[in-house]
Amino acid sequence: MEKTIHITLKIWRQKGPQAKGAFETYQLNDISIDSSFLEMLDILNERLISEKKEPIVFDHDCREGICGMCSLYINGHPHGPDEDVTTCQLHMRKFKDGETIIVEPWRSRGFPVIKDLMVDRSAFDKIIQAGGFISVTTGGVPDANAIPISKEKADEAMDAASCIGCGACVAACKNGSAMLFVAAKVSQLALLPQGKMEASSRAKAMVAKMDELGFGNCTNTGACESECPKNVSISHIARLNREFLKAKFKD
Repeated sequence: MEKTIHITLKIWRQKGPQAKGAFETYQLNDISIDSSFLEMLDILNERLISEKKEPIVFDHDCREGICGMCSLYINGHPHGPDEDVTTCQLHMRKFKDGETIIVEPWRSRGFPVIKDLMVDRSAFDKIIQAGGFISVTTGGVPDANAIPISKEKADEAMDAASCIGCGACVAACKNGSAMLFVAAKVSQLALLPQGKMEASSRAKAMVAKMDELGFGNCTNTGACESECPKNVSISHIARLNREFLKAKFKD
């Protein structure tokens, strides 16, 4: 027999960026513990629609832990109480029968609320556009594969590249800093020969854009690393700082 739970949801509702938001309470009964958190929200929205009420707005896309869009702050944790997962990978078995679950959008000046639980994360796209790319010609695939790269460097670059840009690091940081995201994007290129040509301009441009968009400064609390669903290491922040300082000294 399928095990189910009864839960109380306190969900942030906000009609728009300039509107004043507030929590609304909902009761859900007989929710399967094997359903995902987003499936549970789907069930709630189906009920609201059947009652001629406005459904809750939240972001989602792949539901496979790849796209990073399911950005929800659940019971005080980005992506919820489970470790190393995104919200779409969180299952209701992580909650107790009768539990009250508080669901909020990311809270950051850099991520203004669009509606309800959906925030505008286009700031991350603007940071990438500022320098998170390689524009020099590196040849075709066989040529690129011919460039010798140590396994240690390749593994570290892959660790940085695993960042999905969900914004959990920003949501977890008391300063609303985007340093872990920016550091991951700088590191994945700075560690590879193809990325070294633009290393100086990249670090300066991305940090400047991050500051311009209203993200806070890093004070090394480590909250970003502990809440990152992809386990991106804060050691990349140290590399970003080194790349930035080297660029300033060259200037």
